[in-house]
Amino acid sequence: MQFENQVALVTGAGRGIGKAIALDLAQAGADIVFTNRTKSLAEETRAEIEALGRKCLAVQADVTEPEAVEGMVAQALEQFSTIDILVNNAGITSDQLFMRMTPENWRKVMSVNLDGMFYVTRAVIKTMVKQRRGRIINITSVVGFTGNPGQVNYSSAKSAVVGFTKSIARELGSRNITCNAVAPGFVDTDMTRVLNESQRKAIMDQIPLGRMGTVEEIAKAVRFIASEDAGYISGTVIHVNGGMF
Repeated sequence: MQFENQVALVTGAGRGIGKAIALDLAQAGADIVFTNRTKSLAEETRAEIEALGRKCLAVQADVTEPEAVEGMVAQALEQFSTIDILVNNAGITSDQLFMRMTPENWRKVMSVNLDGMFYVTRAVIKTMVKQRRGRIINITSVVGFTGNPGQVNYSSAKSAVVGFTKSIARELGSRNITCNAVAPGFVDTDMTRVLNESQRKAIMDQIPLGRMGTVEEIAKAVRFIASEDAGYISGTVIHVNGGMF
């Protein structure tokens, strides 16, 4: 129970990578606060976390709304009094070839993937600074390093996550707060299961290990970065992509 008596806040944990991260941290002893905008998915995740014997607070907060984020963090502190681990996972895609990309396609992706991370981190670090400890883990993506046709908006946002991570690490290191990023490659989730056979083959051809990753493999990387074993790692990106980058 490596994280016993610790509280982790995970954004976008109703399904996929976020849910796997929340469950993995709960299995390792952490109590969990998480956000998700779909009530039914939030209830499923909450029930699974509580079945592991951990306390859980599920909040239907939109990370793109600063007031909602502040309210969510206040709720978390009222119930648990501390937030030790923050995982900024909430993200969306709105794919379109650049020539056809609208300002709405661009702004929507930036709002969730970048602005949301800013609002949540800003609300949480006040507590971490006061307690002089904390782990911040931001979920970026392999396409933030390689680029990807049709994802200029998404790859730009995920590249920006890296700069954010490195700067926060430098600013808050003196308060015993680390900030790192995990960059998944192509992972078997609802998002990738909609790809057709030719699209999947094109992806597989880029991956030396010849398969997509699992959400559990991403969660294990996050757990390591959140642990005491990673106490001297900060400002770093952990790539979990089967060797494609």
